[in-house]
Amino acid sequence: MSKIHNFSAGPAILPSSAIEASIEALKDFAGTGLSLIEISHRSKEYEAVVAEATQLVKDLLKVGDNYEVVFLQGGASLQFDMVPMNFLNDGQKAAYLNTGVWAKRAIKEAGFFGQVEVVASSEDKNYSYIPKGYSIPNDAAYFHCTSNNTIYGTEMFEYPQTNVPIVCDMSSDIFSRPIDASKFAMIYAGAQKNMGPAGATLAVIRKDFLATIKRKIPTMLDYRIHIENGSMYNTPSVFAIFVTMHTLRWIKSIGLEAMESRNKEKADLLYAEIDRNPLFKGTVNVEDRSRMNVNFVLNDPSLEEEFFKLCKSHNLSGLKGHRSVGGLRASLYNALEIESVQALVNAMQAFEKIKS
Repeated sequence: MSKIHNFSAGPAILPSSAIEASIEALKDFAGTGLSLIEISHRSKEYEAVVAEATQLVKDLLKVGDNYEVVFLQGGASLQFDMVPMNFLNDGQKAAYLNTGVWAKRAIKEAGFFGQVEVVASSEDKNYSYIPKGYSIPNDAAYFHCTSNNTIYGTEMFEYPQTNVPIVCDMSSDIFSRPIDASKFAMIYAGAQKNMGPAGATLAVIRKDFLATIKRKIPTMLDYRIHIENGSMYNTPSVFAIFVTMHTLRWIKSIGLEAMESRNKEKADLLYAEIDRNPLFKGTVNVEDRSRMNVNFVLNDPSLEEEFFKLCKSHNLSGLKGHRSVGGLRASLYNALEIESVQALVNAMQAFEKIKS
């Protein structure tokens, strides 16, 4: 079968090593003779998976014992509620940066628990840029931002200097490049972009930030309960965490510095063609262009369906833009190889010849 080039925004492409390991584990997990999806999550074989995945996260982020790592369920969307429920105590306010649909949803959810101050927004230009030069109130309980915006194709490459604890939703660019994790009080991410399949959510929380929790919280929504129980207060996403562990192994084998170089090379190749080819144009500020989600449109929208048919004939999949914005979106997550980006560039050039 010819190779399908997978540009899906999520669930997204995974390394072949993780997929192959998953196939084997579904048949016989760790020599138990049982399938991964029927093994007890309390077995020593599976507890070793959670322990290794947890340590791999710490190794990649270069964080020590002052951070807790926990795997949860409910996706990043549940974190929109858990973060303010845990950290926005009565009488406090939280500061939020509005850079897209997911940030806006996080802002809405936080409003159920306390006062929210939106310090800056790019909604005025359809989220086509990352706001700069905003001020974060010193009395905020925390500052929340979204590092990469999958729907609109913008990415934060710098974070504000502040004494306010920073909470960041890194769902779609975590482990795509090195970061200074010590700048963050909390990082969370849905797995289904760079890290694994849908079903697992990662939270990395500094211990001194956990100590600020004061209100009574329902058990299943209290980070401390999940941490105390090693991600196993209830049955975890057994399969998703296993695949995440193997994906993290693969990322570590490459290294975050090399991964950033790979991702930059892929993004540069595609953006160069978008800027060169008269049939296409980008949709966001050049300085804020995401390396993970490249958003662009045809200058003549009536050609869109014809181009999608050409893409299908070139085995290019997952290129339709989000339903709320349309156009095209090529997601270049870690596991996508540059040959796939080159295949897309070749299709764009072929379309140019057809239309010239």
